[in-house]
Amino acid sequence: MNVRTAKISDVTAIHALIIELAVFEREPDAVINTISSLEADLFVHKRCFAEVSELEGEVVGFALYFFGYSTWKGRTLYLEDIYVKESYRKHGIGQALFNTIVEIAKREGVRRMDWQVLEWNTPAIAFYEKNKALLDGEWINGRLYF
Repeated sequence: MNVRTAKISDVTAIHALIIELAVFEREPDAVINTISSLEADLFVHKRCFAEVSELEGEVVGFALYFFGYSTWKGRTLYLEDIYVKESYRKHGIGQALFNTIVEIAKREGVRRMDWQVLEWNTPAIAFYEKNKALLDGEWINGRLYF
């Protein structure tokens, strides 16, 4: 298994994994992002970044992140999604991806790393707790769609 920075040739595989993630999260029709938009945002505009997990030449997982800013802390890293194909879970692939993102956060000197997890996703919650993450139930998510 190899964790590496995504290449343009990985975009179709990443997009397919995003669709799998939406199905897993019980929102199969929610993905409106296209392969071409994802490619532009990752490689042309550099609005976000991705690491992939590759096994025997197949992309089996990804982590997508971007940098943000906290008025209290300064520069932050937001882990938008981390996902491993279901048939490849329990083999340390998610941990390797997460560790890679943590290392990127440290290398970039961010003050905080953030992400969200659905309250019913107990395997993910257990994973984050195992990694000593603070799962804060105090904040309420706000969102607008355009």
